[in-house]
Amino acid sequence: MAESFDVVVIGAGPAGYVAAIRAAQLKQKVAIVDKQWLGGVCLNVGCIPSKSLLKNAEVAHTLRERGKDFGFSFENLKLDYGVAAKRSRQVSDRLVKGVGFLMRKNNITVFMGEARLTKPTTVSVKDKDGKTTELTAKSIIVATGASAAVPGAWKVDGEKVVTYLEAILQEKLPKSAIVIGSGAIGVEFSTVWNSYGVDVTIVEMLPRLVPLEDEEVSKDLKKEFEKRKIKCLIGTKVESVEATAKGVKVKVSAEGKETTLEADQALVAIGFRPNSKGLGLEEVGVKLSERGFIEINEKMQASVPNIYAIGDVTGKLMLAHVGSAMGIVAAENIAGAETITLDYEMMPRATYSHPQVASFGLTEAQAKERGYTIKVGRFPFQANGKALGLGDYAGWVKIVVDEKYGEILGAHMIGPEVTELLPELTLAHLMELTPHEIARNVHAHPTLSEALMEAAHGAAGTPIHI
Repeated sequence: MAESFDVVVIGAGPAGYVAAIRAAQLKQKVAIVDKQWLGGVCLNVGCIPSKSLLKNAEVAHTLRERGKDFGFSFENLKLDYGVAAKRSRQVSDRLVKGVGFLMRKNNITVFMGEARLTKPTTVSVKDKDGKTTELTAKSIIVATGASAAVPGAWKVDGEKVVTYLEAILQEKLPKSAIVIGSGAIGVEFSTVWNSYGVDVTIVEMLPRLVPLEDEEVSKDLKKEFEKRKIKCLIGTKVESVEATAKGVKVKVSAEGKETTLEADQALVAIGFRPNSKGLGLEEVGVKLSERGFIEINEKMQASVPNIYAIGDVTGKLMLAHVGSAMGIVAAENIAGAETITLDYEMMPRATYSHPQVASFGLTEAQAKERGYTIKVGRFPFQANGKALGLGDYAGWVKIVVDEKYGEILGAHMIGPEVTELLPELTLAHLMELTPHEIARNVHAHPTLSEALMEAAHGAAGTPIHI
């Protein structure tokens, strides 16, 4: 006999479980299905444990490289990466338990198993013992996420050739590593491993690191990485990846010349593919893009009106916080509640390398391409008292503004804790504030946030400390 719900959510990551909670708040009877984890990749093997590792890496880097700056020294410093890995699991487990609590608190029924749509209103769930449960729902939300994209010829063995999944779970580090791809995952793992003394080489096919970010950000991140002795091969294509008896051989080419790199381990971090296969989506009429992403409208509806899709499986902007925002909008549309339309271009983007990178909206180049006459306000952290006190002052804040109306078109930052500074700027954009209002907002001294105020003063034509 089928169990009946108002909403069934497939996938319990940051998109799915947030959608389930919001739907429950709106008086819907909700079930959520996941084949492996509450909290999804993000809480279990992604965003959260990686931030724990990055904190350990920050401490390790300070102990290994910054003793003279802070007045301490060690005769026999020992770093145990296994402890860092264990702490990351503890952090992850704590938050996963929290998601379980939230499901109970909101009376959301949890099913662990593989889900498949058999009709537009029916989801079949097979648990680990092979038992099948049929769920019927007025509305279905697909939030199945994405998996690491790996070319078929590159064989991931989990030891010498790894993706983020194996990398984040390993308790021992290689002595040398080749990181293929310089998006968020690539540069974050490079930061962690380099901090523990791993000899890291990044290979990026495009002409700059973090290629989706502002060009100046890419340039300065490369400069800071090279100061840390991370080798950066940009404009370099990987031709082959081969595991050997001793490690890996990675054949690369640049400007018509081929070279073979060797290391103990290679991390493949070149992108993601949607988890849309095997769900029965096309069989029930859901339209997919050529790459397999679920096509949706601004309400998060798929081509079948009672089926919605959110998060990475849509390919809109593959970030956890974007998935969560999409989940809330989907639940509100299902319930007929007041909601908003998301602007993906203006969503915050955060990369937790060292230095950190944070941005939203248009770069200078993009704004000019669209015909804007722009003003740019910028401020370096080397002129910020808090950053100097922290001993972490590489980088800057840049605000891109439409000269005619004063509208904030985007912001781009590299430096200490810039991911924490971003919300003031995205909120200012959302509320249609101009740099004048940000500059007039009194910021506590000394704080890193003063760099935002100073950049805003610059954009408004009234620079103070520069």
